[in-house]
Amino acid sequence: MSSRFSCRHSCLAMAAGCAIAVQGITTPVHAAKDVALVSGAFRRSIPVKDIEHLAESGEAIGLLKNLLDLSGQDPEEVSKLLNQKLNLPLVLTSRLVNTRIGEAIIQRIAKIIYPIYTPQASASVPALRAGVVNGLQLEDGGLTAVSFLKAYPNQVMAVNLPALFSVIEKAESIAGLVKFFSDSPLDGLKNESQP
Repeated sequence: MSSRFSCRHSCLAMAAGCAIAVQGITTPVHAAKDVALVSGAFRRSIPVKDIEHLAESGEAIGLLKNLLDLSGQDPEEVSKLLNQKLNLPLVLTSRLVNTRIGEAIIQRIAKIIYPIYTPQASASVPALRAGVVNGLQLEDGGLTAVSFLKAYPNQVMAVNLPALFSVIEKAESIAGLVKFFSDSPLDGLKNESQP
């Protein structure tokens, strides 16, 4: 009887361990709590919960409200942008972000978005990959800004404002932005393959 009891407890413990492991895979242990806007020595942090509140209600609060008021942005329009879903298939996207082309694109984005104290590519590139792939698991069939933030594996995600504004200046439209992030890395890969 005691060996049967022991076997049963072992099986239950193993099942509980598997459930905890699966939960850890699908729900990031660490998620972004703040988005830090960084420009040289200037740094202001916006809590992710404030961004989430704006996405859900269309109402800006705290520092986010002040920034939107200062820049003349309509909170309702920003809310729509935060809720806009990029329809990306999970498996294909996971494969793409691990290719040379995906790596080149992510390295460009990693100059703009990175963990606050470790802007090096060795930390920022895997963090972006994890944010995208885990964010796709949180949202059904797509990725939103909020799901990305909830899945970003660092408590503070930095946004380099000068680098962001530089990209915005170079890309006057979404098509230009896509071209900027996709063509330039492809050119770099073409140059690498030439003798």
